Amino acid sequence: MPYLNSLTPLYGLATQYYANTHPSIGNYFMMTTGQIITNNDSYNSTVTADNVVRHLITAGKTWKSYAESLPSVGYTGFDMYPYVKHHNPLAYFSDVVNSSTEKNNLVPFTQFATDLGNSQLPQYSFIVPNLLNDAHDGTLQQADSWLKTNIAALIASTTFKKDGLLIILFDEAATSDSTHGGGHVACLIISPFAKKAYQSTTLYQHQSALRLMLKGLGVTSYPGAAASAPDMTEFF
Repeated sequence: MPYLNSLTPLYGLATQYYANTHPSIGNYFMMTTGQIITNNDSYNSTVTADNVVRHLITAGKTWKSYAESLPSVGYTGFDMYPYVKHHNPLAYFSDVVNSSTEKNNLVPFTQFATDLGNSQLPQYSFIVPNLLNDAHDGTLQQADSWLKTNIAALIASTTFKKDGLLIILFDEAATSDSTHGGGHVACLIISPFAKKAYQSTTLYQHQSALRLMLKGLGVTSYPGAAASAPDMTEFF
């Protein structure tokens, strides 16, 4: 993945970052609720647990989930290949599902370039490539090309250069690697405020990434395990 690797000398790399579980869904919930919730990728119930959206709303922050191949704005239904719901955790939360306004923050990824170009990105964005572009059903080369095509413009934008934070993260390792629950994965911390070529050897998991996302927005309350997770401020 030459593009992804080209970013590591410029920003921060968490060399000891591990997913929490297998398969994917529990990791996405840990990133957004601080709990695994379930390990059933076919799960399709509404989640009422404390979550990142609840904390963002309480703090008056704007948010969107940009999910590639999402069938329509506000779609909370199940998989429609190559979109899969279990990679889009915000589509499960009662705070979203039961709100006619919050649901509209679930948008197809095509909206991302428009919002970026119009300087209308929300304060919190959750970006979800589809199964062909996230290295699940496609190749690592495809995933790397997708990142370069879609993320390079974000990093180069005036908006991002001012005070942006981007976390590029894999949800889990190969199922053969269950170290710390979900195996060793890549995690890059990209920001104009991040230390250059910084490599951390601290053990981090998804609850720490959740904590960092909220802390970066000035939110001081954290759901689930994020409340007591190791802080990732060493990257700054």
